[in-house]
Amino acid sequence: VKYSNRVSGYLITFTSYKTDWPSISNRAQGKAEQPAIRVGFFQLFRFATCNEVLMMVVGSVCAVLHGSAQPLMLLVFGLLTDTFIEYDIELNELSDERKECVNNTIQWKQNYTTAILDIEYEMTQFAFYYVGIGAAVFLLGYFQISLWVTAAARQIQLIRKMYFSKVMRMEIGWFDCTSVGELNTRMSDDINKINDAIADQVAIFLQRFTTFVCGFCIGFVKGWKLTLVIVAASPLIGIGAGLMALFVAKLTGMELQAYAKAGAVADEVLSSIRTVAAFGGELKEVERYDRNLVSAQSWGIRKGLIMGFFTGYMWLIIFLCYGLAFWYGSSLVVDTEEYTPGTLLQVFFGVLIAAMNLGQASPCLEAFAAGRGAATIIFETIDREPEIDCLSEAGYKLNRVKGDIEFHNVTFYYPSRPDVKILDQLSVAVKSGETTAFVGPSGAGKSTAVQLIQRFYDPKEGMVTLDGHDIRGLNIQWLRSLIGIVEQEPVLFATTIAENIRYGRPDVSMDDIITATKEANAYNFIMELPQKFDTLVGEGGGQMSGGQKQRIAIARALVRNPRILLLDMATSALDNESEAVVQEALDKVRMGRTTISIAHRLSTIKNADVIVGFEHGRAVERGKHNELLERKGVYFTLVTLQSQGDKALNEKARQSRASIRQRSRSQLSNLIPESSNAIPEEEEEELVEPAPVARILRYNIPEWPYMLFGSFGAAINGGVNPVYSLLFSQILATFSVTDPVAQRKEIDSICLFFVMVGVVSFFTQMLQGYAFSKSGELLTRRLRRLGFHAMLGQEIGWFDDHRNSPGALTTRLATDASQVQGATGSQIGMIVNSLTNIGVAICMSFYFSWKLTLLILCFLPFIALSGGFQAKMLTGFAKQDKQAMEAAGRISGEALNNIRTIAGLGKERNFVDMYEAQLDAPYQAALKKANVYGACYGFAQCVVFLTNSASYRFGGYLVRQEGLHFSLVFRVISAIVTSGTALGRASSYTPDYAKAKISAARFFQLLDRVPQISVYSDKGDKWDNFQGNIEFIDCKFTYPTRPDIQVLNGLNVSVKPGQTLAFVGSSGCGKSTSVQLLERFYDPDHGRVLIDGHDSTRVNVPFLRSKIGIVSQEPILFDCSIAENIKYGDNSREISMNEVISAAKKAQLHTCSMTLAIIRDPKILLLDEATSALDTESEKTVQEALDKAREGRTCIVIAHRLSTIQNSDIIAVMSRGFVIEKGTHDQLMAVKGAYYKLVTTGAPIS
Repeated sequence: VKYSNRVSGYLITFTSYKTDWPSISNRAQGKAEQPAIRVGFFQLFRFATCNEVLMMVVGSVCAVLHGSAQPLMLLVFGLLTDTFIEYDIELNELSDERKECVNNTIQWKQNYTTAILDIEYEMTQFAFYYVGIGAAVFLLGYFQISLWVTAAARQIQLIRKMYFSKVMRMEIGWFDCTSVGELNTRMSDDINKINDAIADQVAIFLQRFTTFVCGFCIGFVKGWKLTLVIVAASPLIGIGAGLMALFVAKLTGMELQAYAKAGAVADEVLSSIRTVAAFGGELKEVERYDRNLVSAQSWGIRKGLIMGFFTGYMWLIIFLCYGLAFWYGSSLVVDTEEYTPGTLLQVFFGVLIAAMNLGQASPCLEAFAAGRGAATIIFETIDREPEIDCLSEAGYKLNRVKGDIEFHNVTFYYPSRPDVKILDQLSVAVKSGETTAFVGPSGAGKSTAVQLIQRFYDPKEGMVTLDGHDIRGLNIQWLRSLIGIVEQEPVLFATTIAENIRYGRPDVSMDDIITATKEANAYNFIMELPQKFDTLVGEGGGQMSGGQKQRIAIARALVRNPRILLLDMATSALDNESEAVVQEALDKVRMGRTTISIAHRLSTIKNADVIVGFEHGRAVERGKHNELLERKGVYFTLVTLQSQGDKALNEKARQSRASIRQRSRSQLSNLIPESSNAIPEEEEEELVEPAPVARILRYNIPEWPYMLFGSFGAAINGGVNPVYSLLFSQILATFSVTDPVAQRKEIDSICLFFVMVGVVSFFTQMLQGYAFSKSGELLTRRLRRLGFHAMLGQEIGWFDDHRNSPGALTTRLATDASQVQGATGSQIGMIVNSLTNIGVAICMSFYFSWKLTLLILCFLPFIALSGGFQAKMLTGFAKQDKQAMEAAGRISGEALNNIRTIAGLGKERNFVDMYEAQLDAPYQAALKKANVYGACYGFAQCVVFLTNSASYRFGGYLVRQEGLHFSLVFRVISAIVTSGTALGRASSYTPDYAKAKISAARFFQLLDRVPQISVYSDKGDKWDNFQGNIEFIDCKFTYPTRPDIQVLNGLNVSVKPGQTLAFVGSSGCGKSTSVQLLERFYDPDHGRVLIDGHDSTRVNVPFLRSKIGIVSQEPILFDCSIAENIKYGDNSREISMNEVISAAKKAQLHTCSMTLAIIRDPKILLLDEATSALDTESEKTVQEALDKAREGRTCIVIAHRLSTIQNSDIIAVMSRGFVIEKGTHDQLMAVKGAYYKLVTTGAPIS
């Protein structure tokens, strides 16, 4: 019998409570306005066909029959016990002087006779019963699992197909509001959750529930009195579990709240890492963070103590229950003789097994809830009708298309940002056969207008017409087939060049492809490639250079022979040579087509027929190049800055990659390339070698006394199981004692012993809980502190990587550090517990009967295997499923990331077909898995029956032939079977453990990383009379996260001590970047920055930063008092209140950040657009304060308003990463160059 799980059942019941609570509370906060689960359980099966329903019904019947097997076994077991006891009583009688055994018959010395049992024959019968039940269990288990899993695999296959094809039909606006990452997760994880909810879990739930019902039935039918007594005590356990869940939820809440404070500190600091670095506040912040960790730690320890207390309480109650049940039951057996000993066991175990299975059925309910939650969104998507259905047949097609496009009063908002008006009453006409250029600053609505022509969106008001027809009335696929589009960053699919071009038009011949590539200037470079047209372009076209990708994309657009050509900044991502080539190609193909070109470069716009200037969602000017220059409007400012930059470039004769305004398409589409990069990077992150346990323990060394005591408690807890089987078999032995007084006395002493064991385990559980939580929480706090310290020590470039965004880092501090606990504290407890359990059990068994022990040990590997296997099954075959789904995932990922391109080409249907083809392999795998899985499950279930059958039969033999006392048979069998399941349970604890090791590894990666610019080191030059003489010598720089964009391109400029230098230029020209190099947030890639003649890379970082005061665009203040914020300015010493006040007076306290800068008494003052965030009134005041502050200090100003810099010593005008002209205000005005134009037109600099 599985007395085995006896208690583990109760344990499972309340551990599942434990895990449930926090998740429920989170869910409640999440969506109060509408429930997260809007799908009923049976609606999950809405896609099932008759076949599948039949399979599920048969599977359910098997599950119910299987569930009744365990209680059935109890009936056999009761009879078996009675037989043993009867035999023993007879043996006792034989030892009576007055009786003798004649021909197998015990008789009085007179002729009174009774027959003696043939114990071996009886045991053989029972063995057959067991084998029979075992075989039935194997078959039922196999069918119940394999039928359900197969049925689920079929339904999931269908759901996947329907979901993907529906997603591909959605309008683009829907994709803006739903991130691609989220969709990918839904396609993999959420559908897997539905799978879990409708597959084997249902069968297992039915089986366990049946066992629960049957167990109680047996209890009530066989002996209702004892059943009621046991049931009466169970509310105590329920109350314990409930209270524990309540307290744990409460304490977890408290702990999270306490940690939230520290987390807020971390988040605040990491978000404003530049400010912290500039003021050298790293160590101060680590202290502040650490102070906030203390309360979280104490709550965590309290939680451990309370969990220990309740676990102990449970065990105490359970043992008291045993004591009570056996005491009362034995009085029913001995005194009133209502029960046989077998009945007592049937009732007792019936109720136990019932309670245990109820506990084990509860995790299934979680799976069902998770499945319903996942299905909610997926089914809603499947049922949603797209607003612009790209696969619909509706809409008419025009016979002749001229190509006149007109916008009539179009107003438009992106669905993802309904509060931002992008187009505002836009009216523009584009004549057929002409080339129209759209120009204007970022966000003016140029790209949006192009997307409306493709009908990615419908305007909120007004309409877009083609040849006078509203495009909403035209067939979408047909409309898009007229349009060829070349984007700024063209998307190629991971296939050959020829296939990529074929995406333009499916039935195209090779000759057409060649013609198109020739027109696009792509033919020559393709022919030079070894595989020519069959060259694979790589994921996202990664194997090709920008210019090559662009020309393939142009060829793809041309193959369609489009009436309308849309060029969205088609050449902006290229260097000059490729640009010239691509531009030439574009000029060739524009002839005779309606062309709309969006561009920022003059060279591409000059020769357009009409230029339309956009600003704030309206078309504000229209005309030819020269007309617009005279108007001095939007177009003029764009041109002025550019031509100056171009001249300077040509003078320097630099043909490097430089492009002004690397502005990409509207902010929205920006999300798209990033999300496609983000996916592979997350995978990279996962490939961490799990950390060695030794290293984790090394961090935990200071807590060794706690761990020692905890292990001691765990060892005693482990010994409790075998002691239980000792007491249990001892009770059976008392039933065969013939002398009633001795019997009663023995029974009482055993029940007392139960109580003692309960009390001991109460204290040891508490000890174990407290000791391990204390050591674990201290470790977590230590790791968090170290991790935070390490993060603040990294160079600024590290924070630019999106994987190290403040959000990601704070999460890492919160979760990774607390997961590492799983590898030390409680895990050690678990291991010690299991080991002592097994050790004690085996020693005990060998002592009582080594032969029987050896026999059972043969089965032990199978029992442990089945235990481990079931644990593995609960976590599911998730790994293999994931791999099988990878190919399909790649297709869906590629499709979703490039949905705009696919929609523009009208290729949705192709991708749906490709996806469905890829689903076949995982589906076949799932069917195969169903059989393997079913067989394994059946085996795992029947192995215990077989063990029992063999061991009782052999036990019968030993009792008969070797005079072994029958109670020892029970003792040995129950001791070993329990320890076997303990083994299985220990192996099931590994997931946490593996997770902990990976978390630890990620953490150690962070601790071991050596920053390129070290904040904490004492190395580097320091000198006394710091003057503030600054020189930039030929500095080149690219941001580490955007290595393809050259920000500084040979910057040369110098400032003498006490002078003021002002940088002027359009945004993105490298003004702020040069300041960041001076602060040493970054080091230049090439060239040098000299400070007082010292190379900046050799200067001690804290020393350098302590000499620089910085006032930035939007000063960041910390969440503490104003005085504390001001003191922050100098973290190297304690600052008196008087100093604070005088600094505040100097800065007129308008901006705290200024005060911050002044209190350090810096030698160099950096003002990064310091007054741009203020109104004119405050600007004046602040300006005065700044002028005062500048006296006697070297000063660098970056300004957006010319008024602020007129009186600087040097004004440097920057463009494209270098200085195009410099001098004082008057000198520059005399030159009449770029600066002059800016001042006279009053145009905004940025």
